[in-house]
Amino acid sequence: MQQQWVIHTPRLTDFAELTDVWEASVRATHDFLPDSYIQLLRGLVKDQYLDAVMLICCKDPVSKRITGFAGVAAGKVEMLFVHPDYRGQGIGKCLLMFAINELNAERLDVNEQNSQAIGFYLKQGFEVIGRCEKDGMGQPYPLLHLRYKRPARA
Repeated sequence: MQQQWVIHTPRLTDFAELTDVWEASVRATHDFLPDSYIQLLRGLVKDQYLDAVMLICCKDPVSKRITGFAGVAAGKVEMLFVHPDYRGQGIGKCLLMFAINELNAERLDVNEQNSQAIGFYLKQGFEVIGRCEKDGMGQPYPLLHLRYKRPARA
């Protein structure tokens, strides 16, 4: 039976742990990024990006460690990362559905080279609505722009 994950609101004191989850997730899924770029982004995540979004997370019920988190701002999922040790357990879906249903997030960007994430978002009901050649830092890592397709009401 699949674990029922609970959404928590992380505290400022959780930023170091969130950054560690971010890095572990990125290293497991973004093999196209050089180490130097991951290190640059790590500092920005910890010192700027986490503070710029509404954060939600899931925690392991036994160890109380953060297993995954998402950040939402202005109707957009700006980040969604799951620790590699916890992938495939429904954490990403739990965080994404909370972001959609409770935080009114309907858009997100995803690296074009991250085929696993693209497949996940498409399966959750997102559609590609655009593309840009560079990431948010102006680097040559194309982004796909996605939008959530709300199911038709009966």
